[in-house]
Amino acid sequence: MAIHEITSADFESVVLKAEKPVLVDFNATWCGPCRMLKPTLEAVAAERPDVEIVGIDVDENQDLAEEYGVYSIPCLILFKDGMEADRSVGLVPKEAIEGLLG
Repeated sequence: MAIHEITSADFESVVLKAEKPVLVDFNATWCGPCRMLKPTLEAVAAERPDVEIVGIDVDENQDLAEEYGVYSIPCLILFKDGMEADRSVGLVPKEAIEGLLG
C-alpha cells in the first residue's frame, strides 16, 4: 500500500474518522531526514495493510503541525480511533516504526 500525501482538508476524514490505525508522517520537502525516512515508511506500508500511512507537509499544513505540537521533523504520530496513541520524532529505523505500530 502506497503512502499518500494529505492536507488539512483531508485530515478529519482520512485520519480522525479512520476505521483502522493511521500513522501520520509530518514532513517537509526540504528535510533530509524526512526524505531518508520515506523508503522505510513505504516498506512498512507494503508489509502492513492493517495500518494506513499518510504524509503531511508541515509547510503547507502549519495548522495541523501546530495543533499536534509538531516542532521537529520527521515526526510520526500514530492515531487510533481518532486519538493520538503514540509518537516518534526524528529519523528512526524500520524496527522502531514497527514497534510504534505494535
